[in-house]
Amino acid sequence: MTLTIETGRRQEVAAAAYRMRHHVLNMGEAQGQGYVGQALGAADMLAAVYADQLRYRADDPHWGGRDRFLLSTGHYAIGLYAALAEAGIIGVDELDSYGSDGSRLPMSGMASYTPGMEISGGSLGHGLTVAVGMALGLRHQGSPARVFNFLSDGELDEGSTWEAAMSASHHRLGNLTALVDINALQADGPTAGVLRTEPVADKWAACGWFVRRVDGNDVDALLAAFDDIAARRSLTGTPSVLLCDTRVGCGVPLLETREKAHFMRIDADEWQPCRDQLFAGYQENDK
Repeated sequence: MTLTIETGRRQEVAAAAYRMRHHVLNMGEAQGQGYVGQALGAADMLAAVYADQLRYRADDPHWGGRDRFLLSTGHYAIGLYAALAEAGIIGVDELDSYGSDGSRLPMSGMASYTPGMEISGGSLGHGLTVAVGMALGLRHQGSPARVFNFLSDGELDEGSTWEAAMSASHHRLGNLTALVDINALQADGPTAGVLRTEPVADKWAACGWFVRRVDGNDVDALLAAFDDIAARRSLTGTPSVLLCDTRVGCGVPLLETREKAHFMRIDADEWQPCRDQLFAGYQENDK
């Protein structure tokens, strides 16, 4: 891709991603464990969506003209809560209640609890099917709203995901974009060892999707890919998928380099060093 990303736009998304990672660490510390590694890895993807792509009204999460963001991987909710706080849909102070009794921010995302949460995710394989229905319904209504579905590489093991992919192409749902977090890790171990999905880009293309694959922790690459998707959407009317290779624990070397685990436990004395490393890395990258 040859698209050039404006400096201010890049800086806005990078700053949002940094703050979101900081929120994630704070929420994780409240519980002492959680899906912190996945949320840190996906922060750049979520920041690009919420700070640059999504049309929404912070004071009216149910606004009919909004773009829909569906978190199929409900266990990534800690990352989405950080994004919703940055978007002003929930208050930053409310993040302190993450995972607590009576909180609107349960450890797995539930639409009935949290403003801005479009679906209750977690039982993997359903997100893209719901997204197809939403995108089709919005088109029938004549709405210009778009649907973004966030799913994981592990979720590509589910047959219903590929049924939905074929359906989206059949109905030419150009208002649908799938975002796949390829972090090579799932609950049962490394993704490639559980059920190999490569060549994943070829599989999406064979289903009739416009495909882009990028480093999901490179803000410039993410924004350029979104721009490319937008340009192609107006020309082809086909659904798009953005395959994002990410690093579990990205932004915090202490967590990037430790043995990977789907549900990460972090000792009490490690949280502040994690924040220190995050801040140092952001300062270095911001020069």
